[in-house]
Amino acid sequence: MSLFKARDWWSAVLDEGEEFDQGCLCVGDVDNSGTGHDKVVVGSYMGMLRVFSPHASKPREGGQGPADSQLLEVQLRDPIIQVEVGKFVSCSELLHLAVLHPRKLSVYSVSGTAGNVEHGAQYQLKLVYEHNLQRTACNMTYGPFGGVTGHHSLCIQSMDGMLMFFEQDSYSFGRFLPGFLLPGPLVYCPRTDNFLTVSSARQLESYKYETLAVATEAESRPDPDLPVKTGGKRLTPDWTLILGEQALDLSVPSFSHSSSSIFVLGERNLYCLRDNGQIRFMKKLEFNPSCFLPYASVTDGTTSLLLGNHTNMLLVYQDVTLKWAAQLSCVPVAVRVANFPELKGVVVTLGSDGLLQCSYMGTDPSFFSTPKVDAREADYEQVEAEMKRLQRFIREATRTQDILPNANTEDNLTVTATVCSSMDSQSKAVIQDIDGLRVPSVTVQVKVKSNCVVQSSKLSISVQPPLAVTQDQFVLEPMGVGSSKVVAFSAFLNGHYPPADLTGDIAVSYSSPTELNPRGVPRVLQARFNLPLALVCVPSSPAKNTKFKITVDTNQPPVSLSLVFPEFSGKSEDKENSLAFQFLSGGRVTIQASKTSQRYRVQSDSFEDMWLVVKELVLRFDGHFSKMGVKDFRNSFSGPIPLQEYFLSLDNHFQLRVSAQQYQDLLSERAVQFRAIQRRLLTRFKDKTPAPLQNLDTLLDATYNQVMALAGAAEENRALLEEAFVRLRSATHLLVLLLSLWQGLTSDQTAILEATLLPLLQDTPQLGWEESCDAAVSHLLRTCLSRSPKDQATSLAQTGSLVLGLPRDTNRLKKHITLLCDRIGKGGRLTLASEANVQIPVQVQTLVVPGGVEPIPEAAGDWEEPALPQEPTKFISKKQPSKKVKKDKDSKDKKEVTKETSQVTLKEEADVQEPVKEVKKEKKESKESSKESKKESSKEPKDEAKKESKKESSKEPSKEKKEASKEKKEKEKEGKESSKESGDKKVSKKSSVKVKEKKKEPEAGEG
Repeated sequence: MSLFKARDWWSAVLDEGEEFDQGCLCVGDVDNSGTGHDKVVVGSYMGMLRVFSPHASKPREGGQGPADSQLLEVQLRDPIIQVEVGKFVSCSELLHLAVLHPRKLSVYSVSGTAGNVEHGAQYQLKLVYEHNLQRTACNMTYGPFGGVTGHHSLCIQSMDGMLMFFEQDSYSFGRFLPGFLLPGPLVYCPRTDNFLTVSSARQLESYKYETLAVATEAESRPDPDLPVKTGGKRLTPDWTLILGEQALDLSVPSFSHSSSSIFVLGERNLYCLRDNGQIRFMKKLEFNPSCFLPYASVTDGTTSLLLGNHTNMLLVYQDVTLKWAAQLSCVPVAVRVANFPELKGVVVTLGSDGLLQCSYMGTDPSFFSTPKVDAREADYEQVEAEMKRLQRFIREATRTQDILPNANTEDNLTVTATVCSSMDSQSKAVIQDIDGLRVPSVTVQVKVKSNCVVQSSKLSISVQPPLAVTQDQFVLEPMGVGSSKVVAFSAFLNGHYPPADLTGDIAVSYSSPTELNPRGVPRVLQARFNLPLALVCVPSSPAKNTKFKITVDTNQPPVSLSLVFPEFSGKSEDKENSLAFQFLSGGRVTIQASKTSQRYRVQSDSFEDMWLVVKELVLRFDGHFSKMGVKDFRNSFSGPIPLQEYFLSLDNHFQLRVSAQQYQDLLSERAVQFRAIQRRLLTRFKDKTPAPLQNLDTLLDATYNQVMALAGAAEENRALLEEAFVRLRSATHLLVLLLSLWQGLTSDQTAILEATLLPLLQDTPQLGWEESCDAAVSHLLRTCLSRSPKDQATSLAQTGSLVLGLPRDTNRLKKHITLLCDRIGKGGRLTLASEANVQIPVQVQTLVVPGGVEPIPEAAGDWEEPALPQEPTKFISKKQPSKKVKKDKDSKDKKEVTKETSQVTLKEEADVQEPVKEVKKEKKESKESSKESKKESSKEPKDEAKKESKKESSKEPSKEKKEASKEKKEKEKEGKESSKESGDKKVSKKSSVKVKEKKKEPEAGEG
């Protein structure tokens, strides 16, 4: 037997199926025997009331102690929430039993009649009075309210926050607690005549009985916005204390008048307060408590506590010091201390499952002696060898940073999906006909094979919209080792536009039992299947004149398209070697094979419709030539990338998103207007003196019609937005495929590009495709596709981030996508490992401003339009003068200084010459430092800039002067291309940048 285990003195297991809580247990001399010995009263949520008088079982009774100890058992009609023993009957000093039901309060008297033999005593339960409650009760407390002596009053807290006061058999008054949301524990403090409760604001509140008595009468819940009625005061607490957590129980011990304490048991802390709300001490608990009980301590000035937790432990504290810990048989929900004839100070605990136990803290002497252990000297060589072995294990574990589980491990389930080669004879599609074309369906069979015992498995199927399935959820029965289940469903087109992907996903969630967890460990297994192209299109006659064309090159002789697409060769013309696909939604795509070259042209009037056909063409070419044994077969695309066609889909999607936001704003405005009219009409109708409506009813009808029309238009726009996003996904997939064929990207690089351009599977009102794609593309342009390691280090040194939101237009996104394609076309590597290999210099870390977003560095030949980094530069140059407002005199001086500095920098341009390679590099670096140079120029006086520029112009090396002729020619070419005014602006900007760069050179040399 363990040393720290509660000694079982008496126990009883109540009926199974009953539930108990902390208010279902109380102790006291309920039958008024006069001996001072306590009885145990237990009430259950099933309405069963029991009274016990525990005593130690004698050996001759043979374990019949609980049956002999039970004095009374009564089945009541209503559930029992709480039981209390007190002086609840007027003109009587006897103790009575108060039983709280959800809608009733009953007070009983328990009396016993002695018999002629030992087992002849009879006990009866008589109803003294009862109160029918108008509100559902939660808990109650009792005490000498108002300082009366000789009897106890009762206070019941309802579920809606009303305190109902009863003085014996009469109802006194009721008050609503302010700011009430959910009921909390309630207790009465007789020393201060206060009621204590914990509100939903997680604070302890104290209300004086006198304040409650004179407050406003509670006929209904008061509105905090309305003024207080006459004849009473608004109810306010006497004092409050913020706990920051929900309280499980409150207790005000009355065993010692010298110690005035209030105990609060929280979810994680134990508080001890004085009567005025000041904290005496606080104990942070390392477990989840279930109940507690303060009781008298043997040391003056301290209080002992019994505290039960959810680990079946009963802990004994003296203030904050743990004195003893005892193991119980169950989790206690209520604990009391009682005095019985044979033993005093017995701990009575009640479990939630009905285990009533009386125990005491006792120990048994242990006669076990620990054997002596021979001391052995440590073998340092063996310890060192073990240390090296453990270090090797640690290195191997840290070297393999696998996020995904190991694929070599055998799964408990095997999922195999099989798509039928032919369409269903009887279509199961919801839409049977689209523009005269029959909508087919195809059957998919999924076989689930188990390699172990599997419980509660569930199979889910998801396909891309507008595809749909006949059933997307299957609940599988438990399977044993080697058993298998086969489910079948049909897939079909359920919309008037083609899908962006013909693949479907299967997810099987199941539970696999283990030794430690017999119920099973949850696991998920995924699989994928491909639907045929014939599900969304039918063969048709080729079209010659189309808007969009794409040419796919191969390195093998041309093959007949009827061999590659046998199911679509019904209407093909073998002479021209062409094939046409008619989508059920109306689009038509034509494939034409060249007679002389190894090229195949895909053309259509819709750019998005070509995606599925081009993808199927590339996949079938790979499969066809692999069957023929060709190992070096390769598809390619010679360009150019159709970005303008792609941008049409992008703009259409963006405009629909803007329209959705506008509809949302209009709906919000009309809804506010509708509610305002409703309030005015209700005010008019409630008025005792009728007043004219002033056409408010007509305005209400008109506003209602507007709200309904806007809601219908918003719903129609939402459907169009879903279709536009699917078409945008198709166009993006086609763009990624063309980029991979154009540059011969690997599968990993293609996956990075696809994740960049398709960061979302669906649009949400909070986050859309445009801002997500722009952020992803910008990240690639600043990291692996940056022009120099310095740019990459600068971007990696940033610590700030922008909040993504709907952009004003798509110009920035278009420029970034164009720049991305240009960088990839110039040999940029798509990789995620470059970020870890770049070291960030200390100078770069000091230059980057935290929280900002650096512009994307571009070279002069990357983009024909004005470069992206100039946009934030222009924005800053416009905004910066507004930050500092100076006098007219200062502004005039400023203009004179800027004129002088521009003249000095123009002289510099003529004197300082650099090679052509250095000029290109300087252009790129000047755009990075333009933002910083302008910040410094705003802080430093212009006169100092003038002096510094003159000094630096005198320090230029003579080597640069020798190459003046080359630089003059280049400047003359730039002057011819641009106008005179723009040329002046560029020279002034470039000169200011050079001045700042030359300032930094001597500083770096000194550092």
